[in-house]
Amino acid sequence: MTTAVLPGSFDPVTLGHIDLIRRATRVADLVVVAVGVNVSKTPVLTVRQRVDLLREALEGVPRVEVARMDGLLVDFCRDRGADLVIKGIRDSADVSSEIIQASVNREIGDVETVFLPTSPEMVHVSSTIVRELAAWGMDVSRYVPPGVARVMADNGAVGTHRGARREGGSDV
Repeated sequence: MTTAVLPGSFDPVTLGHIDLIRRATRVADLVVVAVGVNVSKTPVLTVRQRVDLLREALEGVPRVEVARMDGLLVDFCRDRGADLVIKGIRDSADVSSEIIQASVNREIGDVETVFLPTSPEMVHVSSTIVRELAAWGMDVSRYVPPGVARVMADNGAVGTHRGARREGGSDV
């Protein structure tokens, strides 16, 4: 059985992420979506929110698990018995940064990386764009699953331009 890890911050998860995860199930028997914790960033959504929103969005999608990832990707892969990492690629800038990461992961963790190109209709969708639009109070429902749109509309994670931003970003 081939197990793949699809890592990301998913802050927030977008329809582009969901498309990539669904397509990753064609490559692996089990896809573990690893929600990363980056201590150098202040996320808009807590880790718990990101995990819960991903689980909600992926409900009913077979052979997919969602888990919090603290620490190095190679350690997470080893702990999960993963054979490979799957990364989405939107453009040449993604390739430049991801190829270096893939080389390091192979060298230090003996983990191979498979790159999947983003679906053409999703190439412009990113968490950064969603956060920026939401911060301006814009409707982001065309870019995110319904649960994420609901959280963003409830102003629990938006308002940096139109009001006070929610304090902190971590949970647990």
